[in-house]
Amino acid sequence: MTPGAPEEAGETRGSGRTARRLSQLSVGLVLYGVSAALLVRAELGLEPWGVLHQGLSERTGLTIGVVSIVVGAAVLLLWIPIRQRPGLGTVSNVFVVGIAMDATLALVPDARGIALRVTLMIAGIVLNGVATGLYIAARFGPGPRDGLMTGLHRLTGRSIRLVRTGIEVAVVATGFVLGGSLGVGTIAYALAIGPLAQLFLRVFAIPDQGGRSTVVTRATPKRAILRR
Repeated sequence: MTPGAPEEAGETRGSGRTARRLSQLSVGLVLYGVSAALLVRAELGLEPWGVLHQGLSERTGLTIGVVSIVVGAAVLLLWIPIRQRPGLGTVSNVFVVGIAMDATLALVPDARGIALRVTLMIAGIVLNGVATGLYIAARFGPGPRDGLMTGLHRLTGRSIRLVRTGIEVAVVATGFVLGGSLGVGTIAYALAIGPLAQLFLRVFAIPDQGGRSTVVTRATPKRAILRR
């Protein structure tokens, strides 16, 4: 073997890993927008932020995808006082999800019949879990809303569970008052998204150079943010 072969092999593996991460990020964000659009077409209730986006869309006349982009950018501004640093995935999340959502809504017609609506709801929730696993496992930074959650967790010392619940209750309540859709889909999403995200984070986890996943651990670290 030539002297430079190990280094070149390492660089090749590193390039391949980066390419896979970028691909997962892109596909994950697009699928997230698609999944959100399917929940809109199901008309059985949206995920918490979707309720807010739909309510604002009803009030402003903007498409729900454009509202998602505007809200994402506004949330990103809230990172400044809590000293969160955005990554490529953070900025991409703001724009790609909203664009993908509007494109899907333009292609998928309104659903007729409860059977089709339930099918779209289930597909939207499962696809959202897949998308979450893909883009988070890519490790290019959290989305604006997730970063707000982790930033407030660090700033206040409160648990992730408490912070996330507080944010989402406020978001859902505001969205509902504005005209956003609540329903069985909202409840189903709340119950299913955690287990689905956990599953697909494991499926799409990308090992580091030592062959270990940096996304999902077998045991809870002592300083993990999910601990109470």
